[in-house]
Amino acid sequence: MTGPLLVRGGRLVDPAAGRDGDFDLLLEDGLVTEIGAGLDAGGARVLDASGLLVLPGFIDLHAHLREPGREYAETVASGLRAAAAGGFTAVCAMPNTDPVNDSRAISEFLVSKARVAAGPRLYPIGAVTKGQRGEELAEFGEMRIAGAVALSDDGKWLADGALLRRAFEYARLFGMPVVQHCEDPSLSGGAPMHEGAVSTRLGLPGQPAIGEAAAVARDLLVAEVAQGRLHVAHLSTARSLALVREARVRGLAVTCEVTPHHLTLTDEEVARSGFSTNLKMNPPLREPQDLESLAAGLEDGTVDAIATDHAPHHEDEKSLDFITAPFGIVGLETAAAVVHDRLVRTGRLSLARFASAFSAGPARAFGLPGGTLALGSPANVTLFDPEARWTVDPSRFESLSRNTPFAGWELVGVPAGTIVEGRVVWRREG
Repeated sequence: MTGPLLVRGGRLVDPAAGRDGDFDLLLEDGLVTEIGAGLDAGGARVLDASGLLVLPGFIDLHAHLREPGREYAETVASGLRAAAAGGFTAVCAMPNTDPVNDSRAISEFLVSKARVAAGPRLYPIGAVTKGQRGEELAEFGEMRIAGAVALSDDGKWLADGALLRRAFEYARLFGMPVVQHCEDPSLSGGAPMHEGAVSTRLGLPGQPAIGEAAAVARDLLVAEVAQGRLHVAHLSTARSLALVREARVRGLAVTCEVTPHHLTLTDEEVARSGFSTNLKMNPPLREPQDLESLAAGLEDGTVDAIATDHAPHHEDEKSLDFITAPFGIVGLETAAAVVHDRLVRTGRLSLARFASAFSAGPARAFGLPGGTLALGSPANVTLFDPEARWTVDPSRFESLSRNTPFAGWELVGVPAGTIVEGRVVWRREG
């Protein structure tokens, strides 16, 4: 543990604590120990946060760090460096590694790798079924002991309703949500983009919006019967959002996340880009009305969290044709900046909801430490410069992969520093 650190001169925005104003923070022994204006540094080191937003540490509920098995695309160490550069103090790692994280051993391996990296916290997400094969439940309790905070078969929707019901019931014993990638493959067909006017014009097969909504509806019904906690990953359509909103009115324990790319890009970008595979992700980019509905749901609180769905791929993998190339983009280093520039600065999202969707919302959804900078809370802090102008340059990413649709974007607002348990693990240069 490092010595005391005084974060001085910034604007503290902490929606969970109802605080927005010019406050200093004193961080000691990994906790927030004092809050106030003009605090005396005493013997503490001083971090000048003048002109910066001081926010509760960002938490990403959905990232693929590729280790073990595909370390050429990302490792735990490189992924956590990318997370720190994006302002994230904690990352939840999805289980689709090789081997799949369906055991205590793999969860422990990931946590130990993160400990050595000494950056943002890593929380494993364990597989729901062994090998993500959708046949037999994995050992939830063993993974929980090793540090797993949620359960998911990631890109493989658990289609067996009876098995999903047992998963909810079993997960409830350990206080863990079940995270579903809601995509009925019998409807989506694994198509490379959204089904609509654009896919028809381009002559590409498309995934209909109902492929997601039908899966969400089924999962909500099963969760209700099982009294389980459902988290809908990377929700992308207005219809799905309406289903979640209605379920909450009925008192169901359901949370959801959206991604920056589904908040800022539409399926038309596939055509404009000339079929760039950096516009190929799953769920696919949807239509403008979906984008606007997601933004509204984020502002009104129906959407709990913004998650990156960070999915690194080697350049060779993404250099294939649009139909053949793998789904996914990197997002840890651009997420907060893209959302701030395109939603906060345009008035579509309040600063309070921006802060909450990256911190308090994710913390509540998975029951994680943090999400606030109240007295006694973990000393996890994201510093954000709301006026800095910069251009996204993938060659400067900390991630080992460069597959981003935001290359060349000129943005206003950027993470300026990341503090984990009172330690400065990253500072922006310049």
